[in-house]
Amino acid sequence: MPQIMDELSKIFTEITELTYEIEKEYPEIYKFLEEDPITIPNMAHPNTDEKVMQAYLDDLKQLVRRYKETHESN
Repeated sequence: MPQIMDELSKIFTEITELTYEIEKEYPEIYKFLEEDPITIPNMAHPNTDEKVMQAYLDDLKQLVRRYKETHESN
């Protein structure tokens, strides 16, 4: 169980960092995020598992990647 918690903690940290980057670097897409990063806990929620959070992180990464592809073509 501690290993799962460590992995979840890493995922939460990465989500928080990426969300902050989106807020600062891409404010035009930040407003479309469904969650305020302040509400993302730094501890695992009983109904949150690693798969769900990894999928959310992957979605955030894809959002940034797609935005860069369509808006930063220099």
